[in-house]
Amino acid sequence: METGIQNINSFHLAGIVPVAGQKLDFNFPWHDCLQPIGQDYLAVERAVWECSCAGCETIWIVCHSDMQPLIRYRLGDYVQDPLWVNKVRLRIPEGVERQIPIYYVPIHPKDRDKRDCLGWSALYGALTAHWLSRTISQWVIPDKYYTAFPYGLYNPELVKPYRKRISSKESFCISYEGKTVKDNEYLGFTFDAEDFKSCRRTIRTEGTGMYTDYMGDKLPIEERWSARYFPLDKVFQSVNMEHANELKIPWYFKIDNWNGYCDFLGSEYRKEIVRPSRKELGFHEWNPIGVDIGKE
Repeated sequence: METGIQNINSFHLAGIVPVAGQKLDFNFPWHDCLQPIGQDYLAVERAVWECSCAGCETIWIVCHSDMQPLIRYRLGDYVQDPLWVNKVRLRIPEGVERQIPIYYVPIHPKDRDKRDCLGWSALYGALTAHWLSRTISQWVIPDKYYTAFPYGLYNPELVKPYRKRISSKESFCISYEGKTVKDNEYLGFTFDAEDFKSCRRTIRTEGTGMYTDYMGDKLPIEERWSARYFPLDKVFQSVNMEHANELKIPWYFKIDNWNGYCDFLGSEYRKEIVRPSRKELGFHEWNPIGVDIGKE
């Protein structure tokens, strides 16, 4: 019997938004991921919205604990699934919506200021999502992880038609002019458990986890905890993108530096970056456990 509601998909796609990483050159009193990219629209919010458009069941924001309150103040506990809110071509009863929970993951103290590059933040978010889900049930362990970066700007709505392909065993990546995340670009992509292991091996084997050399002399600053400075192409070089489903986007801007940020603000494409409605992307909180909000 057809109920009008989609069947529960056993495939669990977890969205990862890496925020913790090396400080950029903006030098503002707020975190770099909170750069405004539109009217009442922040870079980290665009990344979260991209994860929701991609069909993620959960979203994990990896940030330092001192920045978590401000980011949570903007995003809250969950975001709405855009397909269920807008009910595009779906037979969904009125009032039935799908919330995507947002979890805030602090970098482990042993990694902070040692190997917490942006790539490691994505890997650590996947590791945390795996272990926390595993403590609940083996059936909710993520099958794949979709990574969206705050510092790469393109229209997140473009991934909506690819939701089924993203939530599959096949790899998925976004490319611009033939370049992907493996070319050090902030473009969305998926990775699985095997990709995670190979990328973590790169961090462990090629990163110098030392402050001094074997003689006890201090290493140069650029050689201390070298994994902390690994770019995306080095961390994700081993991700398997052979025969991947590829989404070629028409425009893209990197805002990890002031000049790139100015290029975006001066372009005509900035008009395509529009904040979703407050119902879709706004501050939402779950009801407190054990509290009847209908009574005082």
